[in-house]
Amino acid sequence: MNRKNTERKSVPEASVIDDFLRPFTTDTPLLRVGDFGDGGYLVPDDLRGIAACYSPGVSQQASFEMDMAKRCIPSFMADASVAEPPLHVPGAQFVPKFLGDKDAGEFMTLASWITATDPDPDADLLLQMDIEGAEYATLGAAPRDLLWRFRMIVIELHHLPSILTKPKFAKRALSAINKLREDFVTVHLHPNNVSGAVEIEGQMIPRVVEATLLRKDRAQGIRPVESLPHPLDVRHNLRKPALVLPQRWMSDANSQHQI
Repeated sequence: MNRKNTERKSVPEASVIDDFLRPFTTDTPLLRVGDFGDGGYLVPDDLRGIAACYSPGVSQQASFEMDMAKRCIPSFMADASVAEPPLHVPGAQFVPKFLGDKDAGEFMTLASWITATDPDPDADLLLQMDIEGAEYATLGAAPRDLLWRFRMIVIELHHLPSILTKPKFAKRALSAINKLREDFVTVHLHPNNVSGAVEIEGQMIPRVVEATLLRKDRAQGIRPVESLPHPLDVRHNLRKPALVLPQRWMSDANSQHQI
């Protein structure tokens, strides 16, 4: 009896997503902001002049925003799943709402949030987003000129195996990715080892990755990253093995080493 072929195959749009995720290095070194673990991220050392950090998806973490406060960068935080942030962050403002593609009920758009809170319409901002899969609809609904306000975007990208293999998921993700790839370059990528990985065409694809995006006008000396993980990367769950980025997101000359 023949077995049904259940191997996952990439959709045609996957090449655009792969190109967007492929990490590059620049002349600006990376530093770690937040905890050495969940809640901490690598960002370019280019924070001077940023007027505010917008941080949707608070949950039980606020170490990133605390480090922003130490740099005199106030944070605007949002999450309807908690009554308040887990830490008192000096200068921060919190609203118990989710981000989405419309203003309704407990949801608000990125555009309406920034319009209501923007401390300096002429200054750059920072976006740090971990909203459990709602990132695609949220960013897809955001005007491109609004996204340009962010000098850098630190984002957890969810459901990657589905996005690479299912047309409906790919279309939804591309509404956001096609905007971002015009003005941003990926300068860091780190797989979340809590969520595991799925085999697609012989390569293990993480379900979730942390991506750091830098606006292209701030990215000098763009070149392929030499190796990952970065020395400042830390596994989310120290009890689980690290995940290696698939070769489809790396140039052939790159090497990967687990930490």
